[in-house]
Amino acid sequence: MSRYRLQPTPAQEQTLLEHCGHARFVWNLAVEQHACWRPGRGSAPGFAEQCRQLTQARAEHSWLHGGSVTVQQQALKDFAQAMAHFYAGTHRRPTWRKAGRHEGFRIVAVKPGDVRRVSRRVGQVRIPKVGWVRFRWSRPVPDAKSYRITRDRAGRWHVAFAAIPDPIPAPGTGEVVGVDRGVAVSAALSTGDLLHAPGLRDGERARLARLLRRLARARPGSRRRARVKAAIARLKARETDRRTDWIDKTTTDLARRFDVIAVEALNINGMTRSARGTEEAPGRNVAQKAGLNRRILAAGWGGLVRRLEHKARGRVTKIDPRYTSRTCNACKHVAGQSRESQAVFACVACGVRVNADVNAALNIRDKAAGHAVTARGGPPLGGPVNREPQHHPPLTG
Repeated sequence: MSRYRLQPTPAQEQTLLEHCGHARFVWNLAVEQHACWRPGRGSAPGFAEQCRQLTQARAEHSWLHGGSVTVQQQALKDFAQAMAHFYAGTHRRPTWRKAGRHEGFRIVAVKPGDVRRVSRRVGQVRIPKVGWVRFRWSRPVPDAKSYRITRDRAGRWHVAFAAIPDPIPAPGTGEVVGVDRGVAVSAALSTGDLLHAPGLRDGERARLARLLRRLARARPGSRRRARVKAAIARLKARETDRRTDWIDKTTTDLARRFDVIAVEALNINGMTRSARGTEEAPGRNVAQKAGLNRRILAAGWGGLVRRLEHKARGRVTKIDPRYTSRTCNACKHVAGQSRESQAVFACVACGVRVNADVNAALNIRDKAAGHAVTARGGPPLGGPVNREPQHHPPLTG
């Protein structure tokens, strides 16, 4: 999706919030209907039946009738799509949406005249019941049949046009790069580059800690608590924006430089699952695991691979992550004792000392090259697989 910053007037923002409330209300009703289903009962209502129920509800409630039927029907359509993904096993079951956290709605059947450019940096989009709303024309707007309006926790509005961008063409050099994702080093490349996802600066982290202490002391429902929450949301949005910008720039650079990009096939959802456990079997080291989960998510593991798959379509290879961090890339000896520390890999067999993340990235690259040999029956991409021990990038720092 191509996202742009929306700039509604106060009156327009009020109507947009009403649209968000209607979409959230309809979504939550659909969630409740499916939550009441039990084995032995009739099937839960589908999209067509829910649309008929929506028509009846709009006739009975004037506040719902005053909203856009397009917004409300598309909320049901989105829910039906979410349930289809759940039954396919690719997503979790749809859950309740909360005010202030899940604010947004979708508009479909967009016509070419519904989006226009009024100046060099300003465009306008037509929204039902709202009219023309200005947005920042930061780059060309793609041709799209639908768009989504969202409001984040920091109070910023965005419009995202649903369009699949064209992939970046491969350089044609035959180069393969391995990417090892980590916590201390967000992405280590087999070329020896160590990439770090940006976050909050030291002063911003200190301010965030002060705001969190103030939030703990604020009375629930008070104006002071609302102001503190808004300040926290602005800091969090700044961190997210920096990470998103880093992911976009990094993935563009990788897609332009390499023909094949190899990453580990990681189950990030499972890796970041809470260790709290249950009352009968409580978890251990819950706070430490929660901190690790936050650091994994802050490193942008999932977003990095998703954007690579968009930009380098068909050129991203996911390989088995087993033993990539325990195998010496020079002599292929596997030993957990070789991992001297988080940053140092010292092979107990041949004695080579290299950066541990770069060593893992080299193993990822070699696995991808080996897969290419098996599939094509010819020489591997990026050099031979059974090569002599090579000189590794020296340790830095």
